[in-house]
Amino acid sequence: MNRLSTPKGLRLHIGVFGRRNVGKSSTLNALTRQNLSIVSDVAGTTADPVEKAVEFLPIGPVVFIDAAGIDDFGALGEKRVAKTRQTFDRVDLALIVVDATRGDDAWGEFEESLVDDMKTRSIPVLVVVNKIDAAEQERVDAICSSLTSRDLTAVPFSAKLDAAAKVGAPKLREALTKLAPDEFFAPPPIVSDLVEPGSFVLLVTPIDKEAPKGRLILPQVQTIRDLLDADLGCVVVKENMLGEALKRYKPALVVTDSQAFKTVAAATPDDVPLTSFSILFARQKGNLTAMLAGARAIDALTETSRVLIAEACAHHPIEEDIGTVKIPRALRKKIGEGLTVDHVQGHDFPDVDALRQYDLIIHCGACMFNRREMASRINRALEAGTPITNYGLALAALNGILDRAVRPLAEPLNNVK
Repeated sequence: MNRLSTPKGLRLHIGVFGRRNVGKSSTLNALTRQNLSIVSDVAGTTADPVEKAVEFLPIGPVVFIDAAGIDDFGALGEKRVAKTRQTFDRVDLALIVVDATRGDDAWGEFEESLVDDMKTRSIPVLVVVNKIDAAEQERVDAICSSLTSRDLTAVPFSAKLDAAAKVGAPKLREALTKLAPDEFFAPPPIVSDLVEPGSFVLLVTPIDKEAPKGRLILPQVQTIRDLLDADLGCVVVKENMLGEALKRYKPALVVTDSQAFKTVAAATPDDVPLTSFSILFARQKGNLTAMLAGARAIDALTETSRVLIAEACAHHPIEEDIGTVKIPRALRKKIGEGLTVDHVQGHDFPDVDALRQYDLIIHCGACMFNRREMASRINRALEAGTPITNYGLALAALNGILDRAVRPLAEPLNNVK
């Protein structure tokens, strides 16, 4: 997997926000030295948020989100603003672009609301004071001084001049690098920290219709890469070769696709640690303690309960799809046919008030999401008082092997009763 093909979920997400016509798209184009976004003097040119995956040195692979103006108005404008606010949950760093030519009006209620939203999410903010080529120096200095006095990082900038010079906005790059979370320079491990150096892990990877032809699914690929990066070994087999592999090897850990949990658990000796790709991602992407509590909440469901199943990928469900078919079937088999199950896909996720109608949320492994978006969803569920878990933990609970499946991650297990 090279950097150009790094999945979105592993990229730093940088949102570019501000009012209409302050130069958000121009700033993005200058930063990347590419014409990624349409630039126009017409207000509201950028409608829906546009995501651009690029290699951005020295940080590495990032996703820039070019959002619509936060000051848009009218029925259509309100929808654009709502789409922009939806992106807040998945950004790791925010660029707020202001227009220096507006003088005292460069910073106002719209920018204040943006900063407040970012503070509640603990998202670092960089203010780009744009159009300094057309503004008086005293105005620029006054704006920057005012922002700095409030502990905001402000960088004077001219997207127009920088784009013409094609130098890639070195001052902005430097400021972004300083504000980028440390985890994007040293990503947290998926599994490599759970086994001793020099050992190997047995990966059970069923090949079904969910797996693209000629490829493994993303969580499997990322787990293999994590093991190799840590100089650990792995053996990859289908579930029908598990018995033979266990005869030949003594793995430090067996990791299976959650859909094969029941079969793999039956074939794996009790003294061999066992978990799933999805459970590993529950730890790497979010709050495993909260999700473990959510899995245990399955026992409290009744036929009058309502469950939300959330899938990060916006793919068209296929026959025997895990989220739309297998998990609902397993839930109804345990709880009863009267259980209500709703579904959402992609970046659509209910707000806190809407989540209160559910008794449980079951999320996918979120391999396509970054950690911030998944953490945001978990926090939203906790605020609503709705338990949340993920596919792997839910299937482990439904198959009666939850304690065994989380035993390799002993600390979270001990923290949740």
